[in-house]
Amino acid sequence: MKKIGLFWGSTTGNQEEASELLQELMESEGYEVDSYDIRSTEPSKMLEYSNLIIGCPTWNVGELQEDWEEIYLEYRKLDFSNITGAFFGVGDQVSYSFNYLDAVGLLAKPFIKNGGQLIGRWPTEGYEFDESEALEGDEFLGLGLDNDNEEELTEDRLAGWVEVIKDKFK
Repeated sequence: MKKIGLFWGSTTGNQEEASELLQELMESEGYEVDSYDIRSTEPSKMLEYSNLIIGCPTWNVGELQEDWEEIYLEYRKLDFSNITGAFFGVGDQVSYSFNYLDAVGLLAKPFIKNGGQLIGRWPTEGYEFDESEALEGDEFLGLGLDNDNEEELTEDRLAGWVEVIKDKFK
């Protein structure tokens, strides 16, 4: 089984905690996961993996977290051909209902455009939001977490998402 590169950025610690839990869950399924804080990692490091999990919280009004923002132009130029990727993010669907999970969409769309195979779409059922860049039909382009309003659901959502993605990595 090939390794998974887990790349994440976090400002308040919520995304970091979710990334750590996700790593534990994937490793309990037998996967080897290398975890990277994007703050201290070159974006090109992602190209060393055929399997990626990318985590980014939506910040302020529909923005990428600051560390992702700094590397976004370089990220958008990467060739993700032959790479399978799954995306997840933390956001606030109540206070920021018009841009909930936008960061997932901002990262997943260039990934797909640049040849990546997206896995891990997640249903919107059970969420209350108005708009999202991560929305495609009635699914998000990845898993949405909301530690501000539904922290009690985070662990179960992550565990459910692992069931969705675990067998789809190459």
